[in-house]
Amino acid sequence: MNFETLIEKAKPIRLAIFDVDGVLTTGNLLYSPMGLESKEFHVHDGQGIKFLQKSGVEVGIITACKTSAVTQRMKDLDIQHVYQGSREKISAYEDLKKKLNLQDEQIAYMGDDLPDLPLIQQAGLGITVPNASPIMHHYAQWTTQAAGGKGAVREVCEFIMQAQGTYDAIVNAYLRQGK
Repeated sequence: MNFETLIEKAKPIRLAIFDVDGVLTTGNLLYSPMGLESKEFHVHDGQGIKFLQKSGVEVGIITACKTSAVTQRMKDLDIQHVYQGSREKISAYEDLKKKLNLQDEQIAYMGDDLPDLPLIQQAGLGITVPNASPIMHHYAQWTTQAAGGKGAVREVCEFIMQAQGTYDAIVNAYLRQGK
């Protein structure tokens, strides 16, 4: 898909939904000797989410996993729409769409593997990462430059804000602080 078409698809976005493993994280699962799972989140992705929320776009999480690490990170980012343990992600997507009274064209979805495929196809802007399962690149409208867990979510957040004309206000607020 060409750049101009992507911009047009990003303009009406009112909700950005992200998968966790492989998108907000690298997809590596780390277990302690006691069997506790830990996840590593990139600080730039979190900052991008905060900026996107500040610009007026809702953020949601739909993930098959259910861990305290995800609960804590989403709490830290003040993400209100969190669906953990959603093996059939389409029902969570439909619930969130109904709750926020949105149309598919107003939703961006970012995922990296087959459980994400129905949402990537249905959302107005379907996005994947370069380290996604190869089939995902065939169905997603956009593949980010950055890998999952390495700033890909920040890239998406900034792209949506730039398409909607809200990014400069965020940058300018920080530029004014330095003067």
